[in-house]
Amino acid sequence: MSWPSLIVLRGNSASGKTSTAWRVRSLSNERLAIISQDTIRINVLGEPDVQGGVTIEMIDAMTRVALGRGCHVLLEGVLAAELYGSMLRRLYLDHPQRCFFFYFDLPWEETVARHATRRKSAEFGADEMSRWFIPYDVLTGVGEVMIGPESTLDDSARLILGAALSTPRE
Repeated sequence: MSWPSLIVLRGNSASGKTSTAWRVRSLSNERLAIISQDTIRINVLGEPDVQGGVTIEMIDAMTRVALGRGCHVLLEGVLAAELYGSMLRRLYLDHPQRCFFFYFDLPWEETVARHATRRKSAEFGADEMSRWFIPYDVLTGVGEVMIGPESTLDDSARLILGAALSTPRE
């Protein structure tokens, strides 16, 4: 039986998660659902990132539906361990065959530099970002792979594609 992959990209704002997600899709021939924390939280629900918010439950449900229908899922967002860790670990435990976690580990200075190149930089700046920046927010127990500042967009996408298409975890 062929199992769909669950790929989770986590990291601070402006670390390259969304761009990498879309690059992975453009390089893949697979049916891939991209679930973006920001899209669900901001655009769909319009709610703050809080414990007990609808966002966590909706992301969980959307991910499970897509996987259950045989879609590969790429879930991307800040997905802070404190708020999303329990849900992410449940997904990991409930989908052990093909589950891959990546954490974009960038220093503050690199995050600010990358943010300056985005259209979103007109919406918010470094002061706002500093309030929600979480250094080294690694999620334990899921085998998260680090992606550092030296990894280009294509390097990151190829790393993720290579892992997601590899042999299922035992």
